[in-house]
Amino acid sequence: MEPDSSRASPPREGSSSTGPWPSSTLGQAFSQILHHLAGQGSGRAKARNAALQDLSALLEAKECDQLFEGSDTSLRGMPEMLGQVAQALGKYAAPPKEPEGRGDRHSQVAEKAAAVGLLFLKLLRKVEAAKNSLVCPAWKTGLRHLAGPIYIFVVTHSSEQPWTSPRSQELAGQVLALLLQVTECGSVAGFLRGENEDEKGRFTAIMGLLKPDLNKDSWKNNPATKHVFSWTLRRVTRPWLSQHLERILPPSLLISDDYQTENKILGVHCLHHIVLNVPAADLLQYNRAQVLYHALFNHLYTREHHVIQAVLLCLLDLFPILEKALHWKGVAARPTTHCDEVLQLILMHMEPEHHLLLRRTYARSLPAFVKRLGILAVRHLKRLERVIIGYLEVYDGPEEEARLKILETLKLLMQHTWPRISCRLVVLLKALLKLICDVARDSSLTPESVKSALLEEATDCLILLDRCSQGQVKVRDSLRLGFILASSSSGNSCDSNLPFTCLTKSVNEHGGFSLQQSLINTLPFL
Repeated sequence: MEPDSSRASPPREGSSSTGPWPSSTLGQAFSQILHHLAGQGSGRAKARNAALQDLSALLEAKECDQLFEGSDTSLRGMPEMLGQVAQALGKYAAPPKEPEGRGDRHSQVAEKAAAVGLLFLKLLRKVEAAKNSLVCPAWKTGLRHLAGPIYIFVVTHSSEQPWTSPRSQELAGQVLALLLQVTECGSVAGFLRGENEDEKGRFTAIMGLLKPDLNKDSWKNNPATKHVFSWTLRRVTRPWLSQHLERILPPSLLISDDYQTENKILGVHCLHHIVLNVPAADLLQYNRAQVLYHALFNHLYTREHHVIQAVLLCLLDLFPILEKALHWKGVAARPTTHCDEVLQLILMHMEPEHHLLLRRTYARSLPAFVKRLGILAVRHLKRLERVIIGYLEVYDGPEEEARLKILETLKLLMQHTWPRISCRLVVLLKALLKLICDVARDSSLTPESVKSALLEEATDCLILLDRCSQGQVKVRDSLRLGFILASSSSGNSCDSNLPFTCLTKSVNEHGGFSLQQSLINTLPFL
C-alpha cells in the first residue's frame, strides 16, 4: 500500500499555501519525493511526474538557508537528503538496459533528461545563491553531496548517444557550465583532480558512485555507465591517476573482456590511458603489467581490425614497462621479450591474410615493431622477408597504405639488420623492381602523389640495398638479373615506353647509383 500522498505533501504551483515550513516538514516532503522517484513499474509514472513537479515547486519556494540546513539529525540533514534526491533524479533519467529499447523509449529518456536538467539548474542556482549569502554556511556540505550525481547526469546526456536529443544535450551542457562555475573549477579535469595541489578532487567520490554499477553483474544494466567511466577516466592524467589505480584497473579490464566489439575497443582505450599515465613502478607492482599484457594479447586472435589497431598501439606503449625488469648481462644471448612474442604472432597472421582492412592494420604497426626491436629483428628476418615480398606484390587500393608501410618497414629492417641483407639481395631486388614496374604501368585511380610516394620509397630501399650489398646493385648483371627474375614470375608484358625516368631522376638526386635508360630498354619487361 502506498503511503498517503497528502501527508506532508509539498505545495504545488498555484497553491495558496504560503510561509516557511518547519525543517522537519521540509525533510518529510523531500523524503516523499525521493520515495516516488525511486518507485518502479509503469503504475508509478504518474507519481514520479508529480514528484518532479513537487520538487520544482519546492526549489522555487524555499530559501537557500532552509534547503541546506543540517540540524535535523532525524533526517540526516538536508544536504545529504538533497544528494539522495539528485541520485534518484539521475537514475530516473538513465537510459534503459535493453538494446532493443531504442525509438520511443529512448525518446522518453531524452524528455526525462530535459526535465531533470531544468531541476538541476534550479538546484545549482540555489547553491550559488547560498554561496553568495552569509546566512547559509552549509552550502559546501550540500555541494559535496550534489556534485557527484549531477556530474554523472551531465556526462550521461552531454554527448550524442541513442538516448539523447539536441534539447537534452543542450541542457546537460548548461548544467555542466553552472556546476563548474559553482565549484570554481576552470575545467572538468580540475573538477575531478582538484584545481590546487592542496585541494582534493571529486574523482574518488564519483568512482564511489559508479562502483555499484561497474561489477561483472551490473555494468550492462545502464548502457551509459561505461561511457561515464571512460570519459571521466581520460580526463585524469599523470600524476593524479596513480593513486586511483585500484579503482580504475578492474573496470577497464572488465569492459575490455566483453564479447561486443564496441566494448572491447572502449576497454582497450581505458587500459591504454592507464599505461600512459600511471608510473611504471606502480604497474609492475603485483604483476599488474603482466595482467594487462595477457588481457591485450588475447585480443590479437580476433578478426576485427579496429580492435587489433587499438590493442597494438597499447602494447607498443606497454613494452617499455614490461622490459624494465629485463637486464642483459652480455654473457648469454639476449632473452626474448614480449615484443618478440607479439611480432611473431602478427607475422604468422599476416602471411595468409587476404582481408584488406586487416592487412592495412597489421602493416601500419609493423614499422614500430621493427624500430622497437632494432638489431633483434634478425630473429624474425625470414618471416619478415616473406611478408614484405608478399605484401609488395598486392595492390592495396588508391591510397596504397599497406605497401607504403611495408616499404617503410623494409627500410628500417635494412638499417637495423644490414649485415644480414646482402644474402637476400636477389630476392629483395626482384620485389622492388617488380613494384616499380607495377606502379609505372598502373592505370587505375591511384593518385599521382601516391605513385610518387611509392617510387620514392622504393628508390630509398634500392639505395639502402645497394649500400648493404657493397654496391652490387650498381652492377649491370645484378640489375639484369633482377629484371629477369621479376619477369619470370609474370607472363604479362608492358609498353616499352615504361616511364623509368622518374626513378632515375630520384636515384640521382639521392646521390646513389645511376640507372641507364639504354640499359633498361634492352632488358625484358614485366
